[in-house]
Amino acid sequence: MIKLSRKQKIVSLGAVLVLLGAGWLVKHFFFTKEKVTYVTASAARMDIEESVLASGILKAFKTVAVGAQVSGQLKTLHVALGDKVKKGQLLAEIDSVTQLNSLKDAEAQVENLRAQKLSKQALLKEYALAWQRQRQMAAKDAASQADLESAQAALDSTRHDIASLDAQIKKAVIAVDTAKANLGYTQISAPIDGVVISIDTEEGQTVVSTQTATTIITLATLDTITVKAKISEADVMRVKPGLTTYFTLLGDADTRYYSKLRAIEPGPVSSSTSTSSTSSSTSTSSSAVYYYGLFEVPNPDNKLRVSMTAQVSIVLNEAKHALAIPTSALGDKLKDGRYTVRVLRNDKPETRTVRAGIGNGVYVQVLEGLQEGDKVVVGDSTSVPAAATTAQHPGGPPGGRR
Repeated sequence: MIKLSRKQKIVSLGAVLVLLGAGWLVKHFFFTKEKVTYVTASAARMDIEESVLASGILKAFKTVAVGAQVSGQLKTLHVALGDKVKKGQLLAEIDSVTQLNSLKDAEAQVENLRAQKLSKQALLKEYALAWQRQRQMAAKDAASQADLESAQAALDSTRHDIASLDAQIKKAVIAVDTAKANLGYTQISAPIDGVVISIDTEEGQTVVSTQTATTIITLATLDTITVKAKISEADVMRVKPGLTTYFTLLGDADTRYYSKLRAIEPGPVSSSTSTSSTSSSTSTSSSAVYYYGLFEVPNPDNKLRVSMTAQVSIVLNEAKHALAIPTSALGDKLKDGRYTVRVLRNDKPETRTVRAGIGNGVYVQVLEGLQEGDKVVVGDSTSVPAAATTAQHPGGPPGGRR
């Protein structure tokens, strides 16, 4: 047996200690399993809704372009931009000299034709007497048949002239009525109660109305506002008249204006873009098709203005005080429609199945499978940065938040 010296024993012991230390370090740094931490969210009660989102624009409930039906210079404008007017109120006047002269000319023509008729009636009376004499004389063989026929012809011709004058008088009276109407058109009155939202023709400008009426001012009824919501073709099959709608404005995101969807326009409003490739003589195009959904909201204080942009929500389903979890907590969907979720219990995840209800893309309603306060796993340290695992996921948001 080899006997080791004291120095050799010390060296051997040191080598063993070094090997043991190296082994411990390798095990500690390369084979120790890191403890997994979980990001969780509590199943909480909240108001949740499923809705279709759409961009909208505000329009006046009724808009009327008030125009001129006659030509002439705009002499006087009696209203200003923003004025409220009543139906029948005088808005503007067009120089009426031409229309007044046309009326006088038409009236003079009627008087002339009536005078001609009186003349013909007097002549008719004379011819009637002459015809009567000729008939009496012819009965006694005191006048020729030719004279009787000539008297008869003169009488009939005069009667026809009077009938022609009657027709001309009717036509002239119509011309007088037209001239009076044209004269009345120089006084432009409000056709509805409303607000002046634009002035298109200023005082002194010449109005020419040959084929279409020239717009002078535009009136709008602003006590009620119509919202035109642009609904995509992917969502339009899911909505129908009568659904609850609300919208917010870009300048006032905290106020909601509620109403009911009145109608969906049958015709689309399309916006499209297309690109083409000339190298292979092929072309591709993409088109987004939208349909306008219409609803009204009261606007008694005229706070809502025409052409404002609205962020519209059309509510499909809603649940009050429903048990909900983040949508990201849902796992695989099973054949029976349920979903798997991981619930943290005693710092260890366990898999459960839940039946989901409505969702809004962020949170989903849980119909069964969880209780209020259960902590569902939405992530862990193996899939999220370490910094994100240091804090628990907060509870659900206030009711109604999306």
